[in-house]
Amino acid sequence: MTSSVQPAELLGPVEIRALAEKLDVTPTKKLGQNFLHDPNTVRRIIAAAELDPSDHVVEVGPGLGSLTLGLLDTVEKVTAVEIDRRLAAELPATVAWRAPDYADRLTVLQKDALRVTPEDIEEPTALVANLPYNVSVPVLLNLLATFPSIRRVLVMVQAEVADRLAAESGSKIYGVPSVKAAFYGDVRRAGAIGRHVFWPAPNIESGLVRIDCFEPGTEPWPITDETRAAVWPVIDAAFAQRRKTLRAALSGHYGSAPAAEEALRGAGIDPQLRGEKLTVHDFVRLAGIAS
Repeated sequence: MTSSVQPAELLGPVEIRALAEKLDVTPTKKLGQNFLHDPNTVRRIIAAAELDPSDHVVEVGPGLGSLTLGLLDTVEKVTAVEIDRRLAAELPATVAWRAPDYADRLTVLQKDALRVTPEDIEEPTALVANLPYNVSVPVLLNLLATFPSIRRVLVMVQAEVADRLAAESGSKIYGVPSVKAAFYGDVRRAGAIGRHVFWPAPNIESGLVRIDCFEPGTEPWPITDETRAAVWPVIDAAFAQRRKTLRAALSGHYGSAPAAEEALRGAGIDPQLRGEKLTVHDFVRLAGIAS
């Protein structure tokens, strides 16, 4: 990088308010919009992601562009997925204003992140986003399933959701999101974010979650649609009624309690355990997938 290239100018509270006023945008709870206006928090998120300059980052819900600008300053390519037409249309202009030397690094996709297909984005290697809190887990799992090329995830979500995603087996908050996230790699909490860095300030605390996906060739099981189709229903059934033993909870899935017990014993799992005691390895084995 030459000295003539100017770094991106990150957005602060004044710029965020001015952009919102220009677009006549009022943040809505329906779309989970809380606009990040603190440059230091943007830097924290990007540092926690430990991105490589060659990464192709997919960002969901860029909003007014706070995190987008920091990402464009860091990696070669960013695809921003924004459902709001006004915000999607304005983002390139914001980048031209605040990071003109990096404008060619940005692609904007105006679409619902739950409906993104492999044809929409060419092999992203990282997901870094302040996810809309009302759909954070479905969006995260959808993108991991849609883009097996993703190797690193760093997302900001509601603090309680962050705790659940990173929970380990045996914990009271361990559940479906915990197991399904761990299916893809190592999941951990990567920090806490206060309310004051957003406009409007949400009523909840936020947390960072990092996922280091299994490296190609080292996956403990096949990361495929077929494997998910076999494992996901077992996970869902095991946690549908948390107080029940696995023998009872999985009776519907296997057709009867005796059949569930037979499957559990065949996988080396005590039928009297409850779902929260099983690791993702246990669920994969129970689904009949060799690991």
